Amino acid sequence: MAEKKQPVRTCIACREEFDKKSLLRIVKDKDGNVFVDVTGKANGRGAYICGKAECVKKLKKAKLLDRAFSIAVTTEVYGAIEEELLAKK
Repeated sequence: MAEKKQPVRTCIACREEFDKKSLLRIVKDKDGNVFVDVTGKANGRGAYICGKAECVKKLKKAKLLDRAFSIAVTTEVYGAIEEELLAKK
């Protein structure tokens, strides 16, 4: 019996591929709300970030979520991402 393939996603900051479960998912829903998706199953457009400190800095500095979702993302969302990644470690 063939092994089941693990889904792979790319970090939007460092552009490296990781297993989907090891990344943090950020979602923009149909109403334009951007939030951290801890379940990994929320409806909407998703972007993934790994837990490296350099990636989090690059995410904030270059406003990569603004580019990924084509909207202006608030600083509160960037703060929530930082808190979630710190809590994971």
